[in-house]
Amino acid sequence: MTEPGTPQDRSPRRNRLAGEHSPYLLQHATNPVDWYPWGEEAFEQARTQNKPIFLSVGYSSCHWCHVMAHESFEDAEVAELLNQSFVPVKVDREERPDIDNVYMSVCQMMTGSGGWPLTIIMTPEGRPFFAATYVPKENRFGRVGLLELIPRVSELWRKHRKKALALAAEVEAMLGRASSASPATDAVIPSSTEHERGLYSTMLDTAYVGLSEAFDEQHGGFGGPPKFPSPHNLFFLLRYWRRSGRPEALAMVERTLYEMRRGGIYDHVGFGFHRYSTDDRWLVPHFEKMLYDQALLAVAYTEAFQATRNPLYRRTTEEILTYVLRDLASGRGGFFSAEDADSEGEEGRFYLWEAKEFREAAGADAALAAGFFNVTEAGNVSGHPAGLPGGANVLHLGGDREDPAPWAVEPAELERRIEAVRRALFAKREGRVRPLRDHKVLTDWNGLAIVALSFAARALGRPAYAGAARRAAEFVLANLGADGGRLRHVWSEGEAAVGGCLDDYAFLVWGLVELYQTVFDPCYLEAALELNQVMLERFAAADGGFYFTPDDGEKLLVRQKQVFDGAMPSGNSVALVNLVRLARLTGDSDLETRAGTHARWLYGVAHKTPLAHVHALVGLDLALGPSSEVIVAGDQGAEDTSAMLGALGSVFLPNNVVLLIPGEPGAAAKLRSMVRYAGRQERIGGKATAYVCRNFACERPTADPAKMLELVTA
Repeated sequence: MTEPGTPQDRSPRRNRLAGEHSPYLLQHATNPVDWYPWGEEAFEQARTQNKPIFLSVGYSSCHWCHVMAHESFEDAEVAELLNQSFVPVKVDREERPDIDNVYMSVCQMMTGSGGWPLTIIMTPEGRPFFAATYVPKENRFGRVGLLELIPRVSELWRKHRKKALALAAEVEAMLGRASSASPATDAVIPSSTEHERGLYSTMLDTAYVGLSEAFDEQHGGFGGPPKFPSPHNLFFLLRYWRRSGRPEALAMVERTLYEMRRGGIYDHVGFGFHRYSTDDRWLVPHFEKMLYDQALLAVAYTEAFQATRNPLYRRTTEEILTYVLRDLASGRGGFFSAEDADSEGEEGRFYLWEAKEFREAAGADAALAAGFFNVTEAGNVSGHPAGLPGGANVLHLGGDREDPAPWAVEPAELERRIEAVRRALFAKREGRVRPLRDHKVLTDWNGLAIVALSFAARALGRPAYAGAARRAAEFVLANLGADGGRLRHVWSEGEAAVGGCLDDYAFLVWGLVELYQTVFDPCYLEAALELNQVMLERFAAADGGFYFTPDDGEKLLVRQKQVFDGAMPSGNSVALVNLVRLARLTGDSDLETRAGTHARWLYGVAHKTPLAHVHALVGLDLALGPSSEVIVAGDQGAEDTSAMLGALGSVFLPNNVVLLIPGEPGAAAKLRSMVRYAGRQERIGGKATAYVCRNFACERPTADPAKMLELVTA
């Protein structure tokens, strides 16, 4: 039986997207627009018909993508104009980040801003001469509408083509210059100079000052609305706090995590974080939920718990991962990519509450819960610029949650009753129409999920998380791997597609390194080393850094180097961390050299704008040290070995790497084949024993977990 959405299912009412697997593309399969997927067929049609290409890039959980689709792409009048004037091409930016990166750079160059939906008009050779984001159907508030734009561009192409081609050539030249990402000539650091460490340290200090100046002392976070979580800022600040001892760095992290957890950006009923806040108070979110946000924020809360032992951070990590394992798990090991912001045609409808419905669901404790979650009869977002419907309530916490005085209830009793209400609200909400879940499994985002699950497993003592991380890693390696150790980027409905990009390799290597240091199966370290080697061979640029696409990938306008840390850290930043950690884990001096070269290149491109490269600074912090390597010799699963490993996981040691030499001879031999300094470390007196090396000097071995921590943290 043929599944809906396969090519055999095509009917006169379905366009060429009907054969695609991407949920976003399938959403447009019944549009009257004659969409093509990205590919040679579309470009050949453009050349044959002598028409420009209308490229529209978006993703399934993008609110304004839905707005533009309903307003224009489902409209017969707009569709007729598009089909007459252009060859329309639809791209899922999560499925093809290489295409999205190139043309988003074009949009930012041509308009000074970017976002989704991304609208590009380009020649049949893919050379852009017009760029925009959301375009309404008709002119609105100074924004040109498609009904006027399409005829104007069509006339430009037919009557003034030389002007369009000249603009396209200028844009292409600018893009080529911007994509080189070469270090400034005054910032090139000669290898092994004495002042190299000083330059790196100064860059860390500069970034700290910049974050301090951008910090919102009242609500946490950085900058004004829209306010994004930016977990890599928190990673850096935690490391800067540990390096410098400055309590202000930790205070910024804690204020941000605390306020986000209390705000409407957090789903207090079903858990997990929404994409970003439309205001500075974290009150009204953009309601989509992304796998990568959950993963990175889970890491941030886990690190904060290690650093402070605040149980709120542990609880938040556990709730985030509850959401991921419940609602984003594919059932086959990997994780789906996102849930939409919209349901029933309205953004946030699934998550909002009217007071009457809230009271009915909350039952006898409705009054207590309404005060706790700030629910009002008129709605708590009335007049908010996000434009939510009247009477709507976004659940959030006001006042001091840990202070029981306003409730006249003992803390334990308050928590018990609120949890009972939450469960009732969750059951009620499950009866609503759910937002669309994007069922793509992406290699890079799953790499981040493996990071979060592995790290939380050892830091929180939750072995079930390690099992989930294992299953995800096995799924990705089995289903998204290819011949020659290569990766594919996306899996959907049993089919892997699109060659892997830099982020796929860098993020999955990160995940495998974390997974190895959690379950200590040498096969994961081996896989990390193999994928890292493919990255070095296929993505490295002769003039420094790594390209986003491999040397044998599809030829686009330019071969870009993605350097800025945006919603996620860049592949170049993560690659630096991976290179240093793998060098320290294996004792491979060649990897250490590659890490040093990459660090100098990153300094050259980032030293004048460190706040745009904060995750790269995480790598520099690791490279600068102090760092330590710990080898534990012991039987895996034995009580004394678990005590050693549990002690290491319980404290914030971001610049620490851990190896386990197991008692099983085959596994020990496999590990020693990869780790040059794992020689004769053995248990002493029959007890699990730790061998600690710190700042390139090794200490006496110890069987005492407390003594081991003393050596690691000295």
